[in-house]
Amino acid sequence: MPKPSPTSPPAEIRAMPASVSGVQLAQGIGVKPAVGFWTDAWQNVSQRTPARLALSWLGLVAFFAVFAPVLASGHPLWMKDLSTGTVSLPLWDNLKPLDILLIVWGLFAIPYVVLLGPSKRGGRFWSMVGALVLAIAVVAASGIIQDKLVRDAIDTARQAQAVAQAKGLAEGAAAGAFAKPFVRSDGAGYVVGGLVGLVVVGAGMLMPLGTRRGRLIVALPAVLIGVLLVGERWTTPIEQFRYLSREADGQVRAVYTLVPFSPFQRFSSSDRAAPMTTLAAAGVVDKASGPAGRVFLAGTDAFGQDVLTQLLHSCRLAISIGLVATSISVLIGVTVGALAGFFGGWVDSLLSRVIEIFMAVPVLFLLIVAASVVPNELRTAYVMMAIIGCFTWTGAARFTRAEFLKLRNQDFVQAAQATGTPIMSVLFKHILPNGVAPVLVDTSFAIAAAISVEATLSYLGLGPVESASWGKLLSSALSSEGEFKWWLAVCPGVAIFLTVLSYNLLGEALRDAIDPRLKKARV
Repeated sequence: MPKPSPTSPPAEIRAMPASVSGVQLAQGIGVKPAVGFWTDAWQNVSQRTPARLALSWLGLVAFFAVFAPVLASGHPLWMKDLSTGTVSLPLWDNLKPLDILLIVWGLFAIPYVVLLGPSKRGGRFWSMVGALVLAIAVVAASGIIQDKLVRDAIDTARQAQAVAQAKGLAEGAAAGAFAKPFVRSDGAGYVVGGLVGLVVVGAGMLMPLGTRRGRLIVALPAVLIGVLLVGERWTTPIEQFRYLSREADGQVRAVYTLVPFSPFQRFSSSDRAAPMTTLAAAGVVDKASGPAGRVFLAGTDAFGQDVLTQLLHSCRLAISIGLVATSISVLIGVTVGALAGFFGGWVDSLLSRVIEIFMAVPVLFLLIVAASVVPNELRTAYVMMAIIGCFTWTGAARFTRAEFLKLRNQDFVQAAQATGTPIMSVLFKHILPNGVAPVLVDTSFAIAAAISVEATLSYLGLGPVESASWGKLLSSALSSEGEFKWWLAVCPGVAIFLTVLSYNLLGEALRDAIDPRLKKARV
């Protein structure tokens, strides 16, 4: 029988009983090895059954947010034209840059973080998150610029047509010649993406996170991938769904993904169809073979769009609007609260009045007014995220201010100032890590609130026009004639309830884990 190593702990310590007495603790029984603050907090959170259930649901929502475009799409995975024999990949051809980016990130980042062992797992996770944020910034900003260029090109074309009618065709064509070729050229995406990428890399290098070399290693590949996706997908085909009729007529043979419908694929003859209705029963196709037997598993909405597909695609909006809007609010709130709490005096008084002014702004009514006055092309998820983030930072600011007021006279802060440490380093590298815990707890509740606000706006018909939303499905539950369809209320209602509840459960678990006054005694 092998003898235990002289350095190994006794068997009583290795057993780690669930509860011990004070005498046992004095004897060294049940003593846990020293771990970091956030490691201990995560262990306490992960041991709670409600928190585990919440993490499981949010993980499922995040999975569908990433992979919904390839799990639910009306474009075939593979299609063969029987008359010409040509083979095409419509689903791949219609994927957007953001779709490809998230899928590649999900397939690479998760194994990279999880499978390489627990050593430095936190650093790998945050580096992957940073890379994703930078790449999304390139894709999103390039998309906004592309929309602006397209609108300018359309306006220029209209002006050219008016000039052509008034002064002659040649002058009118010359008036609109400068805008069209650039917008439609193959290299326009690489030019726009490259310019945006330079700005994003510069902004990433200015962030006070990690070393300069580490930020450069993360930023350059992420931005390069974003630029390549923008350039490759600059000109996307107009989304059309003629596959069902062609397949029913025997012109093509196609293989579809798990849910063979897209979120905005409409079937006018099957509005508010009940769950498990087939295409033949809904009157979409009248032939008994081919696609006639495909089923709307969760029914359709008022526009004849598949409910299950919209539920899956709405996960991306729910996750992104909560995380992005809350990240903006936390960034603003932490900065304002840090300045107010550290400097005090007239700075604190001035910033406190600013905080009180923003607290008096009704965010929901502000969003309703903004959605009512802005044009449809600007009523996007990005605008909604920005508005929510810019007007909901007061909670983070107040928590941060209180923590900085408490910590600014501590010995470690005085020592950092005495050694000549720059003020930004004192604020965000010494004080902030020791006072950020209440802000993180408030963040989980803020994410849930942002999701609720978006669902409310979408229910009122004022949400993003280009994105599927759980709120939009809820608004279809009651028709103009007063007829109620239960599946249009239950399915999105349950999704909203579980998502908001999960964030609230995580917030409560994290609050109990990091607050020593709320931790349960182990005696």
